[in-house]
Amino acid sequence: MSLPTSSPFNPDGERRGRRHSIFADFIPDDLTFPPPFIGPTPNVEEILNRDIDECSSGDEHRDEEAIEDPRYVNETDVQLAFHPTGIAFGQVSSTQSLRAEVSLLRDNDIIPPRHPPTGWKTTKLGRLYRHLFSTRVHDHDKPLFASEDSGETTPLLRDRVVRFDGIPPTPGPDEVHKRWEEALASHKIDTTWQRETKTLIQYALPLIVTFLLHYSVTVASVLTVGRLGMEELAAVNLATMTASITYYVPVQGLATCLDTLCAQAYGSGHKHLVGLQAQRMTWLLWIIMIPIAVVWWFSEPILAAAVGPGRTTQLAALYMRILIAGMPGVSAFESAKRFVQSQGLFHATTYTLLVGAPLSFLQNWLFVFKFGWGFPGAAIAMAVTHNLLPILLILYVRLFEGYECWKGFSRKAFTNWGPMIKLALPGMIMIEAQFSVLEILTIAAGRFGTAQLAAQGVLVTVTSMSFNIPFPLAIATSTRVANLIGADLSKAARVTAKVAIVAALIVGSINLTILSTLRRQIPAVFTEDEQVINIASNVILVCAVMQIFDALAAVSHGLLRGIGRQSIGSYANLFAYYVVALPIALGTSFGLGWDLAGLWVGLTAGLAVVSGLEAMYLYFTDWEEAVRQAEARMRTETNRRRSSLSGLSQERN
Repeated sequence: MSLPTSSPFNPDGERRGRRHSIFADFIPDDLTFPPPFIGPTPNVEEILNRDIDECSSGDEHRDEEAIEDPRYVNETDVQLAFHPTGIAFGQVSSTQSLRAEVSLLRDNDIIPPRHPPTGWKTTKLGRLYRHLFSTRVHDHDKPLFASEDSGETTPLLRDRVVRFDGIPPTPGPDEVHKRWEEALASHKIDTTWQRETKTLIQYALPLIVTFLLHYSVTVASVLTVGRLGMEELAAVNLATMTASITYYVPVQGLATCLDTLCAQAYGSGHKHLVGLQAQRMTWLLWIIMIPIAVVWWFSEPILAAAVGPGRTTQLAALYMRILIAGMPGVSAFESAKRFVQSQGLFHATTYTLLVGAPLSFLQNWLFVFKFGWGFPGAAIAMAVTHNLLPILLILYVRLFEGYECWKGFSRKAFTNWGPMIKLALPGMIMIEAQFSVLEILTIAAGRFGTAQLAAQGVLVTVTSMSFNIPFPLAIATSTRVANLIGADLSKAARVTAKVAIVAALIVGSINLTILSTLRRQIPAVFTEDEQVINIASNVILVCAVMQIFDALAAVSHGLLRGIGRQSIGSYANLFAYYVVALPIALGTSFGLGWDLAGLWVGLTAGLAVVSGLEAMYLYFTDWEEAVRQAEARMRTETNRRRSSLSGLSQERN
């Protein structure tokens, strides 16, 4: 298989600058964000080289079969032009890259189309349909009602494939890559907004399903507890938010280093190191869990000092004590997700959640109502689900696919921790800094009374659920833009950016419409308390307006990731949260007496600022410079991977 010279190197899977919603108490990390222009950091090289040296000193976990298999070497060395998963090297990634190349080659008439226009598509109505919805570039080059063959004789298309009746065969992979390279060299690859819309939908829909399934675990608990009473609803909001800030979010932040380590271990040819890195992170998270569990056990006086003593803080402390039993599962699931994601098996997490999410609702109903356990039953259901998810994912790996990267438990998992921690800390600190704002505002809501805190729980749940639509769109956008930039298609990347911004406005408008028109019905789903419903239904209008800025900010940050400027978004987020959102929220809620509405006004203002700053930066961005940086880092990455393969061959000999 020929190596594309103008396509981007396969993203190393490192997760940088993830755009977190400041309203979500627990957002899953089900997919990796592609940082296609940022080469591996020295820490990554240090960690992998140490592990390789240690394993090379003995026979333990040597991947000799990987060296003997020429297909594996090709998959590792190949530079993929398009890489939807943004992380793994292998057959799945090669197939996805090939399909993306074929699509654009067909759109530009460089290879024959799958289905030539026949029948009604050759009529005026058919040409109108193609002009509006066709992904083929030439359908938009000629006048709308020009004759069907008028465009085929123009000099622009003389060197393109002559179309014929019937279904033409798709060229083989080698021929596709050859034509792709020739088309890139002669600048014949272009795209349309229809193609980019279709691609973003294809990328985003599976992510939306996965994210909604994961967050439904939290929704199940809130829905169940809301039927018990106002104090119980307020307590579960306070407990869940505190648990997220003190453990769930740090775990996600620390585990992000596996996105780099596992992906590069898999791509280097040392498959067993994928399992080793996952083991090492799991043990680290379990050790960190111990002091945090102690704090959770004695959390009642801390919560009482923050929001005031009362039954709400007692229930919240009880909820957190029970959640301690689920802490090992949270850590294991984060590591297990990265283990399968590094192999390109993102559907493994989706299948796991398709089983685990419905079981979570069933457990809440059984434990809270059927067995009569009441409020503690909801916490027990949450803890059981947290432990069940990694078990289901491990069973999937053992029974179906992904097990080749697991070579058993190793004592080496207790070594080489320093560089890994150094790599993980920046991501954790950034994520924690962003989420801490919401904890501050939740504590502030508790100062307004139990009803306000309960309403805050409803609003947090609703806005977090709605965010699980634009956020996957942002991931899809960053992946697509990164691929196009890496393939030296900056013009096409700008088309994708415009499509993504419009899509964000559409998604935000839909969310705004739903929240504003159903402003009383939505809170009533979570609670029967009229006071809470009234408060939430009034404030939800602010949340509805916020949806526009939330979607724009998410997609803008995704675009920044795609062009390798994710640090700009991170700094913009911190500025907007702490300099804009927090002062306005506290000033309007306490100073002007707006109470809960003031908190959400501040959040909305912060999002408006961050989306505006990021949009301005994107508007003035030099996309051609991003292409040049991608090419430079691609050469570095190619040399590194070939050097790694050379080292593998020397070990074999």
